[in-house]
Amino acid sequence: MDKSNIFSHIPSDLKEEFFQNIVSKDNFKIQRIVSYGHTTSEFEWYDQEKDEWVILLSGEAVLSFLDEDDISLKAGDHINIPAHKKHRVSWTKSDEESVWLAVYY
Repeated sequence: MDKSNIFSHIPSDLKEEFFQNIVSKDNFKIQRIVSYGHTTSEFEWYDQEKDEWVILLSGEAVLSFLDEDDISLKAGDHINIPAHKKHRVSWTKSDEESVWLAVYY
């Protein structure tokens, strides 16, 4: 078994958000996402086939939902996003890494 740390091996030059699958099996996936001032394109919405539970482990972020209020997140905050709930990352801190852990089920 290999041991790893969720905050290690983050690329130093992130031109785009960094996505890394940690565990993936059948209809279940755990993914690490690292943002550094990154956002989803203004007119792009995630419309996922699976439910997503996500926790922000460090940093700060704002999630926007189609036709709903934005949700501000700080380290330790988590949210469950139902499948096909259109959402996007509208802001992350530009001077600090925002490390997410997303569980798709």
